[in-house]
Amino acid sequence: MKTYKVLVVEDDPDIRELISFNLVREGFEIHPASTGDKGLALALALEPDVILLDVMLPGIDGFEVCRRLKGKPETKHIPIIMITARSEDADIIAGLEIGADDYITKPFSPKVLSARIRTILRRQSGEGDENSGPLIKIRELILDPTRHAATYEKKTLDLSATEFAILKHLASHPGWVFSRSQIIDAVRGDNYPVTERSVDVQILSLRKKLGEAGSWIETVRGVGYKIKDSQE
Repeated sequence: MKTYKVLVVEDDPDIRELISFNLVREGFEIHPASTGDKGLALALALEPDVILLDVMLPGIDGFEVCRRLKGKPETKHIPIIMITARSEDADIIAGLEIGADDYITKPFSPKVLSARIRTILRRQSGEGDENSGPLIKIRELILDPTRHAATYEKKTLDLSATEFAILKHLASHPGWVFSRSQIIDAVRGDNYPVTERSVDVQILSLRKKLGEAGSWIETVRGVGYKIKDSQE
């Protein structure tokens, strides 16, 4: 069985040690970093399977570290979970807007953190029922859940794990309208503590990346979102 590498970028030594201790017990290989600069250097050197990134770091903060990692071809594919003591919508949305795949607020349960990591790794690798199955086609849009790949007019779309999961869910049910909470439950699991406003951020990003096809994702006022059926 593969041992997954987790880069933990956290300046508080007690929290860093607690995270590392519990994740090692869960079978992960841990690489700690106490500053944003060290985190950037280790991410480039190690290419970890997932990065746990604190928001409040000395020097370069977590948002800037995330922005730089997602802007580099060598590291943009690595899932990032933001760790924050702040649970305000604005902070959460800011992280998602710059490419973070998930977030968790302090204090948190080590078991919940481990579960979040494993969920992201499953989505990233295409394992599990939610990320497997035949090709999904809507006009020139093609999704391959097994390879976790999406193309439009034969051009590959650069989607995060969460963006792909949302697009897959909508495209699997063309013409169906889903509320924001239904979308969260479908792609993250029941009772996932994420704000509904963050779904709007992901949809906005998807529309931009889809280009002309972005108009296929429609807002149904007062309800949620749907993707147009190929017959519409």
